[in-house]
Amino acid sequence: MDRRVFIGSLALGTLAMPRAAGAQPARKVYRIGVLGIGPTSDLVGPQPRSPYVNALLRGLRELGYIYGEHFVTEPRGSEGKPERFPGLAAELVRLQVDVIVASGPALPALKQATSTIPIVMGGGDAVGLGYAQSLSHPGGNITGLSLQSVELTGKRLELLRELVPGAALVAVLWDRASLPNWQAAEAAARKRGWKLLSIEIRDTGEIEGAFRAATDARAGVLLVFAAGLLFSQARRVAELAARSRLPAMYELRAYVETGGLISYSGDLKEIWRRAAVFVDKILKGARPGDLPIEQPSKFELVINLKTAEALGLTIPQSLRLRADQLIE
Repeated sequence: MDRRVFIGSLALGTLAMPRAAGAQPARKVYRIGVLGIGPTSDLVGPQPRSPYVNALLRGLRELGYIYGEHFVTEPRGSEGKPERFPGLAAELVRLQVDVIVASGPALPALKQATSTIPIVMGGGDAVGLGYAQSLSHPGGNITGLSLQSVELTGKRLELLRELVPGAALVAVLWDRASLPNWQAAEAAARKRGWKLLSIEIRDTGEIEGAFRAATDARAGVLLVFAAGLLFSQARRVAELAARSRLPAMYELRAYVETGGLISYSGDLKEIWRRAAVFVDKILKGARPGDLPIEQPSKFELVINLKTAEALGLTIPQSLRLRADQLIE
């Protein structure tokens, strides 16, 4: 071979080597489905308006994930209409997302739609619904974090009675998604000898009539469960409670932040932030059925003092001292 041709070929080969060695397969961008209660527009992008989805993305950032580089979200919101969950769940399944993070009320639709795509609860009761074998070993495709809302029902009733000791009748607003909560309230009231008025909401158009029923029955206080229909109507429910002069205990602090009186619950933002840990483990190959369901590590009592003043209520010092936040 001509010496000059050989040297030229060697040089070309040397130049080509780094390019070939540096060629890397494109990194997979994971698709994380998000199924929530509110509008889809609140769930979109790297800085969503939803404080809960925002907390999820913050948790992923803390674990080193960069939106658009390592993952994107596929958000779907029910617009406060639980009947939309089956269609939205089917959409996410057709998209073949890698994992779905969902609000508790969406679990029945998701369980119906898929038994293979991993589902992470951002607060829910998979064991109570029969979708997980136990907290320690879920066994199926659903894991995540429980809100322990049913277990806190008796405590909420006790706080209401402490707030308004003379109330003879407690009205309870609930919908089909919060049936276990209503059953827990019944059991707790029976044990304590308290009277409850059941007001089931089947449609958002029934909410105003529900408050009329409570006042007509001379209820002294109100217990509101957040699931399904009512959560998306938090501001409206809080306004109607104020207009009806009914001191109300809510399942979640979102109601109190929009003008409701008092709430006691697990910290939902922290729950959604912790959901990122489950997503991370699943994306790295863990099976959801092997990941124990977590219970809340932090519970918060939130009281709106402005609402109390408008209702002419004096918050007992014992409640003030125990409150995690007093909104003034």
